[in-house]
Amino acid sequence: MSNQTLNLTESLHRYLLAVSLRESEELRQLRQEMATHAMGQMQIAPEQGQFMAWLLQLMGATRVLEIGVFTGYSSLWMASVLPENGRIIACDVSEEYTAIARKYWLLANVNHKIDLRIAPALDTLDALLANGQANTIDFAFIDADKSNYQNYYERSLQLVRPGGVIAIDNVLWSGRVADSADMQKRTETIRALNQSLHADDRVHLSVLPIADGLSLALKR
Repeated sequence: MSNQTLNLTESLHRYLLAVSLRESEELRQLRQEMATHAMGQMQIAPEQGQFMAWLLQLMGATRVLEIGVFTGYSSLWMASVLPENGRIIACDVSEEYTAIARKYWLLANVNHKIDLRIAPALDTLDALLANGQANTIDFAFIDADKSNYQNYYERSLQLVRPGGVIAIDNVLWSGRVADSADMQKRTETIRALNQSLHADDRVHLSVLPIADGLSLALKR
């Protein structure tokens, strides 16, 4: 018995996936393709994707905002559990990476649920707010450039409805946030965000040690 989260060894992580992961064939193929990709480490862990999909089902979510698409693994998980009238507004700047995403969305027959916006995410978020979309999003997932995390969070907080959730990836930053000797800009940025979230009384907060750390902010 332990009152602290277990450190996952490689063998324990394999066991966790063996007894819990329920990946579609398209998700499995995409994960395999990215396993040998030079930037494959940017893809979220499969257990995190499954958890977020489970959370969307629990919430009965239909409107999702994704900030940072990469090759579409997280959006594929989320789109796969949305109802037919569900939609993801997916923000990214890369035609190259999202071309891979589009391929797998089409294979999984969820492409009609994903509205991909190729533009700086802040431009897309500001346009949504200008078009009266405040308080209409059920779930927002932030996994993009760390320098704008605080800006993405503030825009998302306006767009998400009361009772909606903002999920923020990489908040433990491979453990570097706890290393006082690490003064790199991105590490400092994530530390500042974590402190800001901890003090933010506009949300209920939970930080999960899943994959690289996932903060869940429930809008009051």
